[in-house]
Amino acid sequence: MSSVFSTPEQLSRLADILSKYIRLPFSEDTIPGAVLEGTLAHVRNAVVLKTYDFVDVVKLDSRIGWQVKSTKSTTPVTWKRAKIPNQEQLILASRQSEKGLQNLGDVIIKFCNAHARESLLHYNLDEIGYSRLVVFKDGSVLYFERLLCTRNAPNIFNPSDFEWRWSIQKQTKKKEHLSALHGRHKPTDTKWFAWHGLGENQLHFYGDSTWWMLGNNPQAVTFKFPTSDERIDLESFIALLEQLKVST
Repeated sequence: MSSVFSTPEQLSRLADILSKYIRLPFSEDTIPGAVLEGTLAHVRNAVVLKTYDFVDVVKLDSRIGWQVKSTKSTTPVTWKRAKIPNQEQLILASRQSEKGLQNLGDVIIKFCNAHARESLLHYNLDEIGYSRLVVFKDGSVLYFERLLCTRNAPNIFNPSDFEWRWSIQKQTKKKEHLSALHGRHKPTDTKWFAWHGLGENQLHFYGDSTWWMLGNNPQAVTFKFPTSDERIDLESFIALLEQLKVST
């Protein structure tokens, strides 16, 4: 089994810490990525990187790292800001022919793969995993881990698995929505990517939902958001801090 996967005991510990966090009075209806990064690093004796590298957490002595994402189920994952070389020329060519359109999509996928490969080499990693937390509308929370790439198989995505189309530009009362380049994953016949290259270059990853591991999966754990009466109120939290201050 891959080293990026936590043991059942580690998964249980991770869920326990996050469950305690969301009982705090200042927690909201989601779990910030920074909280998940810190929790993963604590449970796996790893280190949180404060960089823009592909990996967010690394365990250098084991030569493994993780990309960490935490969102609501209705919020697409921002894979990264993808400003690619020769962007304007590639966009223009994509408007003129099917070949140009596919070429732009291929460049985006290769850009994603190269970003991961850079972290493999820079941190001398053997494997990179995906540490993912999803909060659903009913208050249930899914956490799972997935192997993304290895030193021997560094590419996460295959360009030939995707076909690309520009979306129709939309106009609402409040703002204009620029066209985005949508990448459809042919094996699953679903939209996996939306690249906003005419705006701020966010690359949104929708294919993540096909990776959600529901059911009895050994690399996944689920828990629930607390009800209002299960949360710690502010007064009790302050009293707890005062108690801790006295005990130290």
